[in-house]
Order: sequence, then structure tokens, then C-alpha cells
Amino acid sequence: MKTTTSNLIRWAGLPAVVGGLIFAARIHPPDTLASVTTSEWFIVHAVGVAMCFLIMVGIAGIYARQAKEAGWLGLAGLILLEVMWILTAAFQFAEALILPLLATEAPSFVEGFVGISSGATSGANVGALPTVFSIASVFYLLGGVLLGTATFRARVLPRLAGAALAVGTVAPIAFS
Repeated sequence: MKTTTSNLIRWAGLPAVVGGLIFAARIHPPDTLASVTTSEWFIVHAVGVAMCFLIMVGIAGIYARQAKEAGWLGLAGLILLEVMWILTAAFQFAEALILPLLATEAPSFVEGFVGISSGATSGANVGALPTVFSIASVFYLLGGVLLGTATFRARVLPRLAGAALAVGTVAPIAFS
């Protein structure tokens, strides 16, 4: 098989599918101090780091396929989503490799860190991490809507895929 730009863009769909399946299938252990030191916790978050990078490659491929037609709207969506997945990978990395080491030395910090995603408050000072997590959430919402809308308007990939990305990104808000 000859390596061409077209083939690379086509193959970028595979990591997107694998990353999406991991995202949908992940079963997260309880966000408790006792869970942080288990092998299940490590495995879930190590796979989470891989998932983030797979999805980033897939999103880049989706954008590359329609870059000219998607215009600045698609580029803005791509950038927001890529930054969000980088931040998410950093959180997953910290949860997999740093928090287990801190569980006995700084348990209140660990409880505060794992409470960020659920909104649980803790007496520990976790600094700007809750703000960074919130920014990542906003980037996810905006990036998904922008890239989905750009995909829909570009008419390069199936319009239904663009609509599904835009609507699917914000749909969980209606169910929360």
C-alpha cells in the first residue's frame, strides 16, 4: 500500500472509531480514595490516556479531509476539541500515575482531585484544576458544535455525521 495523504486521512478514521468505542464502553471505578490505589483504577485511566490520543488523531483526520470546505469554523472546532482532549489526557495521566502515589501522603488532595469531575467539594486546595476542567468541558461543547456544523455545511462527509456530532455533543446536557 502506498502512503499518500489521502490514505493517511482515510486511516485516521480507525483511531476515531477505536477511541469512540473506548469512550462509550469505559466503566469507571468509584471516585473514592480507596479506588485510587487499585489496579482497576490504573487500567481505566491508562486506557483513558490512549483513548484521548486516538480520538485526537481521528478528529484531525476528519478535519483534514474537509479542511478547505470546512473553513475557519471547522478549524476553530478542531482546535477547541484538540485542546480539550490534550487537557483530558493530562487529567487521565495524573489519575493513572500521580494520584496513586499521593493517596497515602496527601489523601485530602487526592479526594479533592477525584471530586473535580463530579463537583464534590473537598477541604483540599486543588488550585486551578477545577477551572481547567470546566474550560475543557466548554471547549468540548463548543468544539463539537463548531466542527459538526462545519462538517454539515462542507458537504464533503455525510451531512448526517456532521449533524450527529453537533447534536450529540450537547445532547447529554438535556439528560442531566
